[in-house]
Amino acid sequence: MANNVYNQSLKRQWLFQQVAIYGLLVALGALFALPFVWLVSTSLKIDSQLFVMPPIWIPDPIKWNNYRKALGYIPFWLYFKNTLTIAVPSTIGMLVSSSLVAYGFARIQWPGRDAVFILVLATMMLPYQVTMIPLFIVFRNLGWIGTFKPLILPSFFGGPFYIFLLRQFYLTLPMELSDAAKIDGCSELGIYRRIILPLSKPALSTVALFSIMAYWNDFLAPLIYLEDDSKYTLALGLQQFQRQFGMEWAMLMATSVVITLPIIVLFFLTQKTFVQGIALTGMKG
Repeated sequence: MANNVYNQSLKRQWLFQQVAIYGLLVALGALFALPFVWLVSTSLKIDSQLFVMPPIWIPDPIKWNNYRKALGYIPFWLYFKNTLTIAVPSTIGMLVSSSLVAYGFARIQWPGRDAVFILVLATMMLPYQVTMIPLFIVFRNLGWIGTFKPLILPSFFGGPFYIFLLRQFYLTLPMELSDAAKIDGCSELGIYRRIILPLSKPALSTVALFSIMAYWNDFLAPLIYLEDDSKYTLALGLQQFQRQFGMEWAMLMATSVVITLPIIVLFFLTQKTFVQGIALTGMKG
């Protein structure tokens, strides 16, 4: 009888802990979602409901026309195509280059490997503002200003943060896999392509999501290198809308929702793989 009472007490305690943990997570999730909910709510309001106290969370009436009018003020689909033109090849280039470099740092023994890896990590300490002017001068001398090339081609030289993430993941893979492949006559590139890459899908998905988010939201680099309005990205288009129609708050919020929505949908579609990749990287030093 005493054991049954004790077990029931432990069960109730465990149940209480689970309810408390999930309740806390739901509360934190709602807190972080609050700005986006307010963004969507504001995008559907009429002007008289924007700055009232107490604030109105559920618009009445719901003004869906804000989205149509907002997207009509700027060439949205042109900016959307330009953003994809930059983000997709840049992400592919970042995946290919960073994974190859990370493979060299994690799976191949060569003199000075660790020192070079530390040097690569040290470049993360340099803020973009330090290299901005030298890079601009280089791209201007190459005649690339006003094109997409300065925004795409640098990604094919890798990114230190992504190299670090992938290296940490590669270190968790048993070296016996590579040794067995070498005994069978497989080259390093063959090992990388046939063994390492298929096992690296979670880590590669994480890098891809981080990369495409960075290029999708990038404002400074397109502002520096793009001169023609027809080559503007969504970030520049939003800034242009704000400059020209800054007082149209509901339509500004509607444009922001449309620009943000693809990234949110992409995250939820890849959430499981993304979380798995984050959990697996950084497990081994």
